[in-house]
Amino acid sequence: MKKLGRHLLVEFTGCDVATLNNRDAIETALKEAARRAGATIVNSTFHQYNPHGLSGVVVIAESHMSIHTWPEYGYAAVDFFTCGERVDPWKACWHIKDALAGRDMYPREVSRGIPSAGDEIIPHKPRPEEAYRGGHA
Repeated sequence: MKKLGRHLLVEFTGCDVATLNNRDAIETALKEAARRAGATIVNSTFHQYNPHGLSGVVVIAESHMSIHTWPEYGYAAVDFFTCGERVDPWKACWHIKDALAGRDMYPREVSRGIPSAGDEIIPHKPRPEEAYRGGHA
């Protein structure tokens, strides 16, 4: 695979129910997680559901971080997708575990990129003349 990024998919269980339903706390935690990872925040949006739970995403220059909470189960699903080698998604992950007061964390790391015969890390932002010119722009 020609690796463009890392994608952590994490299940957090045994989390603080009040925090999982607190939009401001979740937004603050996810933005701080992005900062601790070394990411550049571009924008964010969060939505509070009725009667409980929320979803949110922090768009970063290096991709995104998102969360979906189920307070009724003490559970949160969180994605940390980062491109390039400068940002460390694991720093964001550990911050969110602490912020949610999560008892357990079940992470999976997936390499994201272009399938190929060999493994290599390719630049996140190639110069235009180096960009892939196959079937998609």
